[in-house]
Amino acid sequence: MPEDTHFSGQRVSLLQWLILATLTLTSTLYAMSITIANIALPQLQGALAATQDQIAWTVTFNIVGTAIVTPMTGWLTTRFGQRHLMLTAVFGFAISSIMCGQATTLTELVIYRVFQGAFGGPLVPLSQAIILGVFPRTLHSFATAIWGMGVVCGPIIGPTVGGYISEAYSWRWVFYIIAPFSLLAFWGAWLYIRDTSRDDSARLDWTGFISLSIALTALQLFLDRGNRLDWFESNEVILEAAIAAIFFYIFTAHILTTKTPYLNPRLLKDRNYLLGALLVFLYGMLNFTPIVLYPSMLQDLRGYPESIIGLLLAARGFGALAGNFLVLWISRNDPRVGLFIGFLAQAISCWVLANFDINMTTYGVAWASALQGFGVGVTWVPLTVMMFSNIDPKYIPEGTAVLHLLRNIGSSIYISLTVTVVIRSTTQNYMDLSNFINPFNERFSFKDLIGFWESETFSGLMGLSGEIERQAAMIGYINAFYLLALTGFIALPLIFFVDNKKNRT
Repeated sequence: MPEDTHFSGQRVSLLQWLILATLTLTSTLYAMSITIANIALPQLQGALAATQDQIAWTVTFNIVGTAIVTPMTGWLTTRFGQRHLMLTAVFGFAISSIMCGQATTLTELVIYRVFQGAFGGPLVPLSQAIILGVFPRTLHSFATAIWGMGVVCGPIIGPTVGGYISEAYSWRWVFYIIAPFSLLAFWGAWLYIRDTSRDDSARLDWTGFISLSIALTALQLFLDRGNRLDWFESNEVILEAAIAAIFFYIFTAHILTTKTPYLNPRLLKDRNYLLGALLVFLYGMLNFTPIVLYPSMLQDLRGYPESIIGLLLAARGFGALAGNFLVLWISRNDPRVGLFIGFLAQAISCWVLANFDINMTTYGVAWASALQGFGVGVTWVPLTVMMFSNIDPKYIPEGTAVLHLLRNIGSSIYISLTVTVVIRSTTQNYMDLSNFINPFNERFSFKDLIGFWESETFSGLMGLSGEIERQAAMIGYINAFYLLALTGFIALPLIFFVDNKKNRT
């Protein structure tokens, strides 16, 4: 590679290329960590003797860890400098990934996943900030597009690699594989990332940070434990709900009255930002939830191996890649077009999945997954453009923190809710369908019609019980996908209230 290259009349040095490559690798690793573990969820469930709702904690609490720490990125950068923060985050991310692979119990794995999410939280916003500082303004779109490929390619590489690794070795290797590439990113950051000035006097709004952390943790425990403990019949669930409500109140009251809040509520005075916040929350609900439902649905109900499930999830990544390429053309004149197409595509894909039956085909799941990924890819860019269209540039770091926080909260909440829908629907429909298995059901008299199903022997009843449970679980997944589709359709009317500045006279 020549020492200097030129784009749009601007010189790009070898150092800038190396920084861009390092940060692209960093964003790829973070994106991989979100999706690669989902492939191994069924295997994790068996290895750690966990139920479906319990194993979902490894995903939801990882997202909560990310959500809590991401808004701190601006303060951490000011306090410790870009280079020190990047090195610490990448190193902690690598160590926590190794510890995830070393976990022997569900509790250990959940704790290590929280640390993985917490150390990974600053990586994406910090990488983007470094790129915008290293490259001139005229090359921001070019550099961001290349860096963004890491975020897009991570969900393609992660499921594909994770599926083959977990099938060939074990679930532990989906975490171990992240470590060597993290160390490569650490080495690149050590060599090429330059430090920025630090302000030791910078202060963090600890009251806002602590109250928000406790509130989010209590809310997540409430959602994850509620179904198992029969919701408000349990004193534990009541306590978690009370703690969440109290600390959300403390957080809200504090940020509305302090001069330097952890998150700036005054940004919500802008209509586009307020609508963007609502849409980001809905986007988060739709973003990661399907890739948590896919693995258990495909493996438990259809017997798919991890390698094939990984390829089906990779189809979602290819759809997102296509959406990222087309979004600039789609939203050239009006970002609302991209928003509408993106949310509509996500809603339709979930509606299609909700209309599958137990005999779903690989092709059907693949194209529905790709359509969902396309919607994700098309939505993100116009959503961020619209959200910050009227915001003063000096408030963009705070606004970005809110954006990532709402997206992650939406994801963690909806993962818990949809898993609850699947479990409760499965239980209820198993009871309803079992009522048809009795000696008075005339269908059992027609041996030629019912095939090998029979209720006169223990093995026959076991076979019928397994099939009923499978069909009941499929109804549960159908209900969950209907809920996701409804969420996507709810977002569509909000888009019409967005103010498009280009249409002003």
